[in-house]
Amino acid sequence: YIYTCPGVLNMMRQFTGQRKLLPPAKTKFATAFLILPSIHKHTENSRKMFTSNEWTKGKWEKEALGKKVASIVLMPSFWLIMHCLKVIIPLVCVLRLVDGEMKPSRGYIYGAMDRAKEVIMKSFLGNEEKYKEVFTIIDRRWEVKLYRPLHAAAHFLNLEFYYYNKSVDVDFGVQDGLLKCIQRFVPSTDVQDKTSDELAIYKVKGLFGISMAIRLRSTKAPAEWWSTFGASTQNLQAYLSLTCSPLGCERNWSIFE
Repeated sequence: YIYTCPGVLNMMRQFTGQRKLLPPAKTKFATAFLILPSIHKHTENSRKMFTSNEWTKGKWEKEALGKKVASIVLMPSFWLIMHCLKVIIPLVCVLRLVDGEMKPSRGYIYGAMDRAKEVIMKSFLGNEEKYKEVFTIIDRRWEVKLYRPLHAAAHFLNLEFYYYNKSVDVDFGVQDGLLKCIQRFVPSTDVQDKTSDELAIYKVKGLFGISMAIRLRSTKAPAEWWSTFGASTQNLQAYLSLTCSPLGCERNWSIFE
């Protein structure tokens, strides 16, 4: 409403010190999320504007839409957006990764989603009642829109996660996705068996266990690290090549997705 009425927009800028409510964003859906922190930052300024003489004596206050907007902004419940911010900020980080062009994200998306949920959980001090419904929505959209077994395989083969997170080896979703990829892309049972042997080597045996390989786990890109130290695991490297392609997500997702 504010941005569609030039007079109201100019008035708002007077109260916000010429600062914008709508921060610039590369994607349309990102603006809808990033505006929340901006609105929260200008809580007092927004309230002052809709109770100022400039507003009450202006023509917009007399219009039905203007009255509705003012009543919403002055509602105490409208400003209880910290709950939303605790959920949205971690998810925006995941969306930036998915929609990024700087590095292939398939090997990072599984871990990024896990970290986002962990941050949300900690922000509510582990009170499940406050985030349970949000997690249900996240899980539903994750399963429908984002998750594929290849993501789980990429997560397993991404040394940045595998060697620094002991839970990867016992994560059913990760193991299930990895094994599904092996069965799907390698119909030969002989190659499947060789791949199984290579998984044992991946657990810090052979070249994977030398000091240089260990030191470079967190600094080299997965594909480069594997090409240097993965000579004894050719089949696993083949899976890695599949996981190192970008997700290619549509930039203008609907925020309701």
